Amino acid sequence: MASESSVKAKLGDLNKDSFVSLLTKLIGESKFVQNNPPDLIPEEDRVVKHVLDVLLPFSTKTGGGPLLINHVTYFPGRGNLIVEYPGTVPGKILSFVGCHMDVVTANSNEWDFDPFTLSIDGDKLRGRGTTDCLGHVALVTELMRKLGQEKPNLKSTVVAVFIANEENSAITGVGIDALVKDGLLNKLKEGPLFWIDTADKQPCIGTGGMIPWKLHVTGKLFHSGLAHKAINPLELAMEALKEIQSRFYRDFPPHPQEPVYGFATPSTMKPTQWSYPGGGINQIPGECTISGDVRLTPFYNVKDVMNKLQEYVDDINENIEKLETRGPVSKYVIADENLRGSLTLTFDEAMSGVACNLDSRGFHVLCKATEEAVGHVKPYSITGSLPLIRELQEEGFDVQTAGYGLLATYHAKNEYCLFEDMWQGYRVFASIISQLED
Repeated sequence: MASESSVKAKLGDLNKDSFVSLLTKLIGESKFVQNNPPDLIPEEDRVVKHVLDVLLPFSTKTGGGPLLINHVTYFPGRGNLIVEYPGTVPGKILSFVGCHMDVVTANSNEWDFDPFTLSIDGDKLRGRGTTDCLGHVALVTELMRKLGQEKPNLKSTVVAVFIANEENSAITGVGIDALVKDGLLNKLKEGPLFWIDTADKQPCIGTGGMIPWKLHVTGKLFHSGLAHKAINPLELAMEALKEIQSRFYRDFPPHPQEPVYGFATPSTMKPTQWSYPGGGINQIPGECTISGDVRLTPFYNVKDVMNKLQEYVDDINENIEKLETRGPVSKYVIADENLRGSLTLTFDEAMSGVACNLDSRGFHVLCKATEEAVGHVKPYSITGSLPLIRELQEEGFDVQTAGYGLLATYHAKNEYCLFEDMWQGYRVFASIISQLED
């Protein structure tokens, strides 16, 4: 079998000309893979075509090479791609998954350069998708091309999975959820699965859950000069939210595992938006809505939190007379009119966070590979959310996460990545493969 050093020698370094050529084609498709239904439905097969152009010459079907390629489509024009380089030891496997072929939207008028055309500024590779996630699609494609071209004699099977529909997990049955349901990725449970869709070159060992919420508050509209005849929903909303937050932080305090994983913040529950129907400044409105989110470290259960939030609201509604008021005529009940202010809590789609297994062989080889390629290793966690990976973990996959774009440009205007970071990412992949030969 190939030694660790010979595997690295075979895989070499990332070829800049080949990588940039492919990335140019992928960014040229970014306008057509924006994911923002119902107006923008991505056509991921546009990206699949360019990946296949690179890999088919090394496939078993058309090129006489070793790569096994499976193009799986559940919705017209929205394909997924599973690429396998076979090893010699049954059940010995590693995979690079999560490289998604859709992107978030970009408004050309707000950018300093064309988001849908790759442009180069020194080491910067600029355009929508360079960091998230077409840069990773190009990077992993180049890795699989090199395996197919050089044919190193590996014990491990190496699998790459390029997926559709990561940027809108509310739509199901298109991407990796369907691949898992159909059992097409079952054998990937036998080895570490590296989810390649984070940033800044370090292992990301924890992500947050997210619970978007809306608190609709009903009061009684009246002239502000006769405030004693009104139920002010703005005051009710502020006092109710203060009470809800107080209970949340009592029931979901900082968790002892958070420092172990390096989370920057504990779980939080906070408002981010406020709306009301409008009216004059001399009018107390009849209703308002506060919206916000919960960001939850993965050591708490999303459904438990949602149930608790509803419990808080129900209790406040039942005991609204006990809620603090503001001023001598502020109140939430008008007894002689049989009127009570009220709260209604609703949730949008929630998402669970993930804590990677720090005892996993996959985690240890990722750390060593990062230290070799980047020069240092510092795993981190964020209460930002990544879709899909918690579900994979619950299905039995050993998920580890990394990425080689820039967190500062994720979903941002003027998105870019650095070629040097992608070059180092390729070296991380080569090191992972060679270490797992041992």
